[in-house]
Amino acid sequence: MQQEIQALEDNNTWKVCSLPTNKKALGCKWVYKIKYHSDGTIEWFKARLVILGNHQAEGIDYETFAPVAKMVTVRIVLAVAAAKRWELHQMDVHNVFLHGDLQEEVFMKFPPGFHTSQPGMVCKLQKSLYGLKQAPRCWFAKLSSALKDYGFVQSYSNYSLFTLHDKDIQLVVLVYVDDMIICGNDRDSIQCFKDYLRKCFHMKDLGKLKYFLGVEVTRSPKGVFLCQRKYALDIISEVGLLGAKPASTPLEQNHHLSLSNSELLADPDRYRRLVGCLIYLCFTRPELSYYVHVLSQFMQQPRIGMLLCV
Repeated sequence: MQQEIQALEDNNTWKVCSLPTNKKALGCKWVYKIKYHSDGTIEWFKARLVILGNHQAEGIDYETFAPVAKMVTVRIVLAVAAAKRWELHQMDVHNVFLHGDLQEEVFMKFPPGFHTSQPGMVCKLQKSLYGLKQAPRCWFAKLSSALKDYGFVQSYSNYSLFTLHDKDIQLVVLVYVDDMIICGNDRDSIQCFKDYLRKCFHMKDLGKLKYFLGVEVTRSPKGVFLCQRKYALDIISEVGLLGAKPASTPLEQNHHLSLSNSELLADPDRYRRLVGCLIYLCFTRPELSYYVHVLSQFMQQPRIGMLLCV
């Protein structure tokens, strides 16, 4: 927590001032999370200060959008890199939303556990903060500006895709919030671009691409192998079916499920979450698409019988 506060102060995220009479200060809270490696081992313990952006009013406190890379674009970029034998690298941004410049006037109460000797003082935000509705917009605007200054061209079919062509050098950057895939045909150019990003932002070089958005990436002379083993095990563990026997055909093809007359689920979000997880699993397991398609037809009024099917 102390390191998080120090990072916020070093970034000039806020300045302490008195609250104007016509303004209100938003609350904030600490969020704790354990980050894991792809093999399930603990990477680090993280404390994040999050502002209560759910109290913001649209059009007054914020305007927002958050472009992210489409998974089909991720697959295409990896396929092109494999076909042309390009290098694949990954970078991660530390405190990603703290880099965005805040345009609106937002005030925040002091973080829990930290106080000031002067009563009535609040924090006036100068940079975006986690939890703010406009934080993704502010970050992406600053990142895209830095990429364009370097010479990249933004794609109109997917705004998170940036390409650079300079004589014989080709670089491609794919952005998903704070994760970036960097690939190209020249190793020195990739390294120069990484150095440029580190000068602009506080970034961590993760080296060769190995784990991206829950997808394990393995490179071999034959191509690029994608796997979601850990993600699939997490889904199975969540529903308590780690000891269940696998089935080669979970559902007969062309089988029409009849509407169940069982009771409605008390918590339908659980069924919808599981189906959503299975939809994302189809990224590397397309053979499950038919079964997930059938189950997704019952998301409006899921019943107990349908949860057993999942």
